[in-house]
Amino acid sequence: MVKAHSLLYAIYICLIVSIICGALLYFANLYNQLNLYYNLQEELYIQNQSVVNFAVGNKILPQEIEKDENSGIEGNYKTRSYGLLTLLLAESSVGNDTVTSAHFVGSFSTDKTAIYLTNISKPLSYSGTVKLTGDSQLPSAFIETSYITSGANKITNNGKVTVSDLALPEINPEFKKIFAQTQGRRTALKDIERPKDSLYYNSFTNETKEIEVSSRLSNVIFKGNFILRSKDSIRIQKNAVLEDVILIAPKITFEAGFKGTVQAFATKGIELEEKVVLNYPSVICVYNANEAESKIKIKKESIISGAVVLFGNSIEELDKNSMEIAEEGLIFGDIYCTGKLFLRSTVYGSVYTNRFFIQTGATSYDNTIADLEINSDKRPDYFISIPLFTTQKTRYGILKKVL
Repeated sequence: MVKAHSLLYAIYICLIVSIICGALLYFANLYNQLNLYYNLQEELYIQNQSVVNFAVGNKILPQEIEKDENSGIEGNYKTRSYGLLTLLLAESSVGNDTVTSAHFVGSFSTDKTAIYLTNISKPLSYSGTVKLTGDSQLPSAFIETSYITSGANKITNNGKVTVSDLALPEINPEFKKIFAQTQGRRTALKDIERPKDSLYYNSFTNETKEIEVSSRLSNVIFKGNFILRSKDSIRIQKNAVLEDVILIAPKITFEAGFKGTVQAFATKGIELEEKVVLNYPSVICVYNANEAESKIKIKKESIISGAVVLFGNSIEELDKNSMEIAEEGLIFGDIYCTGKLFLRSTVYGSVYTNRFFIQTGATSYDNTIADLEINSDKRPDYFISIPLFTTQKTRYGILKKVL
């Protein structure tokens, strides 16, 4: 004979077992749903990368992408300018799930120019140890020797030399457009939301925010889709963090030791103090629109990956544009100067200028280079140059993923 409390225990045990079984079934169902969600997200990310690859392979020309019949995922892309760079926005979606990515893209350059020196002055001469790798276009096919110091002179030229024209290749019209009034939404700095104290962030999927800033940027972090503009000048302190932002002002100065990624545009001048590092893809650009004096000055041990550009004056006013790049630094990219260039740092890329010069004390030597290396072959195959010229674009690639 079974006691009553034994039946009660059996009911409790059955209830507990049923609860456990129900929980196991519930968790199994949740796991299956979570697994399906992650599989869908993985498919969306894979499809998004396929959209990016399709856009790059299609030279980022607009084109409709067919819907994936198996997964039901739809993909599309669009492009827009961001300074001198092209921003590619790729999107993949199914139902309410969407994956978006943003990349800076550009076309690969086949330019193997080491030096392009216009044929408006005396032939190029050298002093000390000079290494040139790449083709050069110069006022004369012969590079003369100049005895500036008592040291030995030695030149290594790996490339053919041809006679240059009277003018530099015409610069990309997009450079001038940067200095026109932008159409970004103007916002006061105090109105920008900050996820954390001193951090300002704006996604590249949003509208560009243009901000009027003070003459000194210190202890702030700007990341993303910003244009920082000043009517007078901007001094960037080394404790400021700038990532992928655009700077526009008459004069811009980077304090010694600053590191960041920027596109900097000025009309009077840009100065980099010692040991400044501007990461790829960065641009230093001065536009001399009124033929007043404009200058780019880059001090010792500074590194720039991208482009250094000074342009805008007429050929009769070349002396009003000057660019000075001190020793022990590296320009990883291209230099373009419609004026006179005092170059002492190594260049892994190409140099375009109307005139070289060297200043030693009170003496100036025109069209002279000394103790430097210009090597266009040291740009790796994956390196995409800032588009200095409007040329036929044959193959595109990704400069940087920004979202």
